[in-house]
Amino acid sequence: MNGRIIKGIGGFYYVHVPENGIYECRAKGIFRNRNEKPLVGDMVSIDITDYNLKTGNVIDILPRKNSLVRPAAANIDQVLLVFAASSPEPNLYLLDYFLIRMEYENIPVIICFNKTDLVDKTVIENYICIYKNSNARAIGVCAHTGEGFDDLREMLNGRLTALAGPSGTGKSSVMNRLYPEAKAETGDISRKLGRGKHTTRHSEIFCINKDSYLMDTPGFSSLGLPDIEAGELKYYFPEFNKYQDMCRFQGCIHKNEPDCAVKRAVEDKIIPKSRYESYILMFDEINSRKKW
Repeated sequence: MNGRIIKGIGGFYYVHVPENGIYECRAKGIFRNRNEKPLVGDMVSIDITDYNLKTGNVIDILPRKNSLVRPAAANIDQVLLVFAASSPEPNLYLLDYFLIRMEYENIPVIICFNKTDLVDKTVIENYICIYKNSNARAIGVCAHTGEGFDDLREMLNGRLTALAGPSGTGKSSVMNRLYPEAKAETGDISRKLGRGKHTTRHSEIFCINKDSYLMDTPGFSSLGLPDIEAGELKYYFPEFNKYQDMCRFQGCIHKNEPDCAVKRAVEDKIIPKSRYESYILMFDEINSRKKW
């Protein structure tokens, strides 16, 4: 029987099998011998030890689409990145920092600007415009009123989506709006283990419909820049691509060189200034860390 690991805690793996529900499983010792560990998001094969109690053993990990170290997760189709449109205002550098990491991991991103009820419509339009030429999709929603959630649910259909975002942005409210039953399911597992809730420490997946999953992933907030050279960073800003060959100097890094097409596009407000400023800050950070 095959299913997806939706939570792992205390040596137990909770495997969701479509149509049959959730099975509490242990991992076979063979994984320790191979120095392997099942991850939340893994598709696995299980042996059932008790059909009534829904218990079993994980006997095989099916091939992974991708995997992350922090948070420890596998087979992510996309990330839903939640930032507040106001209260607090979005830290666009932090947002861009995250996008670079996901660009490096080749994982698509949906940017969700929450709390649209606190700002004028033009503010949301401006934020969405900033990212229109990035590889991310952007949407404005309000977890309080439900505005934008029909479109957001459509974006999540048929995918395993990891939920991420800094504190204060309404990430939990977005989660609860998308799947109100999440709290109850977390509580059921916690009571079975005789422990408190672990939503702030462990990744957990919720099945929001037959083939759509939402992963709560607290570890995403600690992601760092990928291990790349400063000169490679420009390739992780899709807005720069069409201008790369228009610069005066071949191999232009779009920083101090004269006749730079990217800098000219920033001056002409074709490339958003905030995106270029993020690029410069990240470039300097990568250069600095290479010296140590």
